[in-house]
Amino acid sequence: MTTIAVRNPENGELIQELSAHTEEEINNTIVRGHEAFASWSKTDAHTRAGLLKKWSALIRENVDALAELVTKENGKPLKEAAGEINYAASYLDWYAEEAVRVYGRTIPSPSTEKRIMVSRQPVGLVAAITPWNFPAAMMTRKAGPALAAGCTFIIKPADETPLTTIRLIELAHEAGFPEAAVQYVLADGPVVGKMFTGSKHVRKITFTGSTEVGKLLMRDSADTVKHVTMELGGHAPLIVAEDADLDYAVTQTIASKFRNAGQTCICANRVLVHENVADAFTEKLTAAAAKLQVGSGMKEGTDIGPIINQKGYNKIINQIEDAVDKGAELALGKTSGEEGKNGGYFVQPTILTGVKQDMTIMKEETFGPVVPVTTFRNLDEAVAIANDTPYGLAAYFFTNDYRTGMYLHDHLDYGIIGWNDGAPSGAHVPFGGMKESGIGREGGSEGIEPYLETKYLSIGGLK
Repeated sequence: MTTIAVRNPENGELIQELSAHTEEEINNTIVRGHEAFASWSKTDAHTRAGLLKKWSALIRENVDALAELVTKENGKPLKEAAGEINYAASYLDWYAEEAVRVYGRTIPSPSTEKRIMVSRQPVGLVAAITPWNFPAAMMTRKAGPALAAGCTFIIKPADETPLTTIRLIELAHEAGFPEAAVQYVLADGPVVGKMFTGSKHVRKITFTGSTEVGKLLMRDSADTVKHVTMELGGHAPLIVAEDADLDYAVTQTIASKFRNAGQTCICANRVLVHENVADAFTEKLTAAAAKLQVGSGMKEGTDIGPIINQKGYNKIINQIEDAVDKGAELALGKTSGEEGKNGGYFVQPTILTGVKQDMTIMKEETFGPVVPVTTFRNLDEAVAIANDTPYGLAAYFFTNDYRTGMYLHDHLDYGIIGWNDGAPSGAHVPFGGMKESGIGREGGSEGIEPYLETKYLSIGGLK
């Protein structure tokens, strides 16, 4: 039997070994979810809302234990992990409220003999595939609206972080959700992906991960014309205008870039600073980043934990080395990380200056605690650099001039924009990207829409 070894990225120690599901077991799980849809979809919205609230309450009651679990299998500092758990619960709270607001409507008829009604109903069984960087929040951001809408739900968590997902589902069952309404599968990603996309019972795929895998899932979903929601890669620019409050911009840049060791899809990946304030900004940013503590996520005071694995570590180091080889300078950090420290992979906060467009770090997402800084002369140049990417998930800018702010808002091709705000996420807002960063939105009132079908009824023969 194939197993999945869950290891602590801090030191490589084995946390737990799990048995992978066979294809037969995965198929049986899909069938159970499909069969459970018949009854779950008929459960009234107020009951579904109540169960979501109970689930959220249980998560908050167990926040310390869940946070420790996240830190052990993901590596992020314990304080960040606790924040993620509460963030995860907030999606359940939000969609508990949205569950009872799935409204239909009547449409005025052109004939007195007709009545026209529009109603909404759940799409069916939903299959989710989630990443390792936010194992709790990415799960509830998908499960919350699916269950609120009346869909049944199956999740395939990342091999690196399945334990958080398993525990969350256990709590869902404790809250009262039918076991077949909320399930998980553990197996090789490509195998599960093919089974999800190929199954006639799965009516929707929701995925957070790389653009490459997202495109593959979309292609494979075409044969059965499934609904898809894709939250894919990012390459976020952060623009600092000439009039920006530099101290505040630095604080927000630190918050955006170094959370989860830079391993987030919306973290600032390219920092563009007006040439007249570039030296002052970089000096302040370097001083602030130098104070960040790197180490065990379980240790109090740690700001930056380990990189998730060797592959992620190698990508970061290669980008740093490529930039330095092409002329960038290290204002902070070094060209190598701390491979092997306690058996894990650690990268010190790194600031690169003199960065040019031909460097890999300006073309590809880093997923690490590295800040490449480049300059611009005017807003048109800043926008051109910022939009010079196939991605369009998140962007940030700092200015106190409303004209500059509105210009940047109007011209940046990104689905999420932070104006003087390095942390724009929330359960109450629509999260998603433009271009190759995805399809659909998660969160906000928009987040439940992809889990609903629209049905139109025309009633004739009236008098």
